[in-house]
Amino acid sequence: MTARLKKEINYWDHRAQDLKAQERAGKKTRLSSGNAEARANDLADRLQRRLAEVSKERDISALPPVIRGGALVVPKGLLLPERAGRQATVTQFAEDTAAVERAAMDAVMQTERQLGFQPRDVSAERCGYDIESRDGDGNLRFIEVKGRVEGADTVTVTRNEILTALNQPDAFILAVVEVRNGSASTPRYVRRPFQREPDFGATSVTYKLAELLARAEPPG
Repeated sequence: MTARLKKEINYWDHRAQDLKAQERAGKKTRLSSGNAEARANDLADRLQRRLAEVSKERDISALPPVIRGGALVVPKGLLLPERAGRQATVTQFAEDTAAVERAAMDAVMQTERQLGFQPRDVSAERCGYDIESRDGDGNLRFIEVKGRVEGADTVTVTRNEILTALNQPDAFILAVVEVRNGSASTPRYVRRPFQREPDFGATSVTYKLAELLARAEPPG
């Protein structure tokens, strides 16, 4: 998170200086140097606040845990009597999931290009979003893609994705894509999808898909 915010701060600092030079030369710009500088300052303030929060979290002393119950969740495929059958089920599930995610990614990448953006797949970098999309002025927006099989009623989001959305509220987009028989529907964009950070120690949070989609809008 720190490296990402510092990179964004440096970008807006350089952007502000470039805009100032253009303004001094009498050129008209779509974005003023003041706005770019304010964005850099805002990100710097967020970084300091987050670092202060992390510092406080390190001082938290947890009480001894009290176990009130337990559950063991076992995939159905692992309970099949034949090892070959178990392996086939697990493999098929992984392949189906990957196909849905790939179809959703392709749909969002195509949509961004149609909107005039230049999208870049950064899903392998684990930076809190899947696509980095740049407009003609060099402004970035960060898109987390969630491909869901038609009829799914929940979607799971990682802690890192939620924190990224909260740190970049104006630039972050949650793109939800329903996939049916390998064919992706038109992506739906949810802006400012999350309201608060996950509980301390939570690695992911599951949301009701219908509630997220109720706040969705067409790509734009």
